[in-house]
Amino acid sequence: MRLRLNTAYFGKRAAIALAAVLLLASFAPSAWTQAGAIKIVVPYTPGSGPDILARLMAEQIGRTQGATVVVENRPGAGTVIGTESVERAAPDGHTVLLVANSFVINPPLKRASYDPTTSFEPVCYLAATPMVLVVLGSSPYRTLGDLVAAARAKPGELAFASGGPGSSLHVAIEVLKRAANISVTYVPYGGTAPAINALMGNHVAAVWADYPTVVSQLKSGTLRGLVTTSRARVASLPAVPTLGETGISNYEADIFYGVVAPAKTPPEVLTRLSAFFSSAVKAPDMPPKLAEQGLFPVGTCGAEFGAYLRRQVDEYSRIIREADITVK
Repeated sequence: MRLRLNTAYFGKRAAIALAAVLLLASFAPSAWTQAGAIKIVVPYTPGSGPDILARLMAEQIGRTQGATVVVENRPGAGTVIGTESVERAAPDGHTVLLVANSFVINPPLKRASYDPTTSFEPVCYLAATPMVLVVLGSSPYRTLGDLVAAARAKPGELAFASGGPGSSLHVAIEVLKRAANISVTYVPYGGTAPAINALMGNHVAAVWADYPTVVSQLKSGTLRGLVTTSRARVASLPAVPTLGETGISNYEADIFYGVVAPAKTPPEVLTRLSAFFSSAVKAPDMPPKLAEQGLFPVGTCGAEFGAYLRRQVDEYSRIIREADITVK
């Protein structure tokens, strides 16, 4: 009896087996990962939201992928110092940069010479968090309309604060000033935390804050959220409307956190980096860890993240030009 083989069947099985082997190989330790640690440069201070996110990613990648991942904080000059250090780093995949909105804001403000779209390669958009305008829980301003009415009644007397100047939070204040046709005094601080301290001391009337810094105070009622710039209401802030809902402006923006590598990093290295960070942010136990920090996972990588960065550059460049925002 002659045995007849189903070659199509075995061809499919072989293809499936090969794909599985390649997938496993893509996550196995390689000469690249064994050649040295992956360093995530964070151009923010230790303990900040970006720093916490970078350390969560480093721990997850190290534990699951067998790679050594270290975090190096290099704050200063509005994130320019750390950013330009990575721009000059060898494009070998061993040095990457944790970026946020300042990455695309600094060049149009003339604070940096790099180009976000050509000086770096996109790796992954890791997470996002809302920007929320807050006042004291005891404040007479219960809605954005109340705050705008008070600002119109006393031009130039109310003070709004944020981390800045030239941050995404500062840009949100400028957008509101122009859209609502109000005159307020802008007071920049070194970060959201000191701006909130000024609010608690009644030195300013309102602060445009990053959600992770104020999440606990919003929950306790110490602070009251008036509006966010998110596309839709934030699930954990169901009573806080979006700026679009108020009818004052359709401006939409979240704080984004992502990873980029130096320009000319080889495509195969970028693919591996993207796989590492994508797997880390999408791990089943990661969303609760991010939620504790007021962060929401995204996990968009490669060309799609690159397109997002280009849109951000265009949008912020337009707003900065139209609002005539400058930083001395």
